[in-house]
Amino acid sequence: MSKNNRLTLYIMIAMVLGIVVGYFINTNASPEFITAFGPKIKLLTTIFLRLVQMVIAPLVFATLVVGIAKLGDLKTVGRVGGKAMLWFISASLISLFLGLLLVSITKPGVGVNLSDTDVEGVKELMKKQEEFSLAKFIEHVFPKSVIEAMATNEILQLVVFSVFFGVALTAIGKAGEPVIKALDSVAHVMLKMVGYIMNVAPIGVFGAMCAVISAKGLGILTTYAKYIGSFYLGLIVLWALLLFVGYLILKNRLPVLLRRISNPMAVAFSTASSEAVLPKLIEEMERFGCKDKIVSFVLPLGYSFNLDGSMMYMTFASMFIAQAYNITSVTGDIGTQITMLLVFMLTSKGVAGVPRASLVVVLATAGMFGIPAEGIGLILAIDVFCDMGRTMTNVLGNALATAAVSKWEGALAHAPHEHQEGHDHSTTHNH
Repeated sequence: MSKNNRLTLYIMIAMVLGIVVGYFINTNASPEFITAFGPKIKLLTTIFLRLVQMVIAPLVFATLVVGIAKLGDLKTVGRVGGKAMLWFISASLISLFLGLLLVSITKPGVGVNLSDTDVEGVKELMKKQEEFSLAKFIEHVFPKSVIEAMATNEILQLVVFSVFFGVALTAIGKAGEPVIKALDSVAHVMLKMVGYIMNVAPIGVFGAMCAVISAKGLGILTTYAKYIGSFYLGLIVLWALLLFVGYLILKNRLPVLLRRISNPMAVAFSTASSEAVLPKLIEEMERFGCKDKIVSFVLPLGYSFNLDGSMMYMTFASMFIAQAYNITSVTGDIGTQITMLLVFMLTSKGVAGVPRASLVVVLATAGMFGIPAEGIGLILAIDVFCDMGRTMTNVLGNALATAAVSKWEGALAHAPHEHQEGHDHSTTHNH
């Protein structure tokens, strides 16, 4: 059994163990113990996520700059970026529309008991959310200081800085080569660190599962069965669409890609954090045969612009709340729904790959359409179960986007490097 498959197996075992232990505590322990236990066991997840977050900023910066420098010239950067954005925008619109369509058909919000609202949780989220405005959006995209962007893990701001830096580095030619070499080494060091960090992934997964199930119990799943069921049905449709398009582009390489990314997807599902798998995903996409320069350019971009699962959830959750509160100006008006879809298209850009980030966006945007903020409290309790599915979908979407752009650029190696555990770091420029 390869090291990769072993890790996936350990993660699955940790997940099951977490559910079993959490359920045992939920059914047998006193309420006081449960209240104290949750936050403590969740520390295991916090440690894992913080370890990953510590390498995100240097890794995104190093890989993106090297990727742009290796693409060779502005024309290539523009061409690859254009193809990537075409995929991102199409996938995002389809995901948003699918969420809207499914929630309108299944109507999980109709007749929901409004007394189930988690008021405390909403207050927490309200603190994170500032009124959405154009000024705020611009500030969120353009960094005032790259150090601040790195410190706060603002991926989108980091992408903007890295693109400028990479383009400038390419423009100065020979003088920039030592910097490119140095950053290439930094990227390798970061990926090596990721290898070490991933060894503690099962412990983080155990903590995440145990905390949720011990606090909420498995009963919560039956209460919200229709909501969770409708959402996962949507995800299945979205997966089918993504995989169909993936098959059209990659043909018989698609199963190989899915095998490669099974490990990152398992981590994403169980920790509900896309950030947790970005470093590992970069590594796996290169092993799959994508050129490093394409991977290190497209993947970080995808983390800001291509979160298919989160996109779908945003329209789904907003419409669910509108249905629960019977807000006919939203549920009965196609025009409003389409406007909402387009607003989400904007507000969701740069959603950090952290748990619950999508809810903050829903909170910010729903207010513009008269959807009550406290409605978020209805879905807070089970949000983590939906978050797992949408995060896993985000990972699939980004992997497919990277593979597709590589294929279109003629930069996808034919022979899958199944045996090779190292990296295929090619430095050729294809002008």
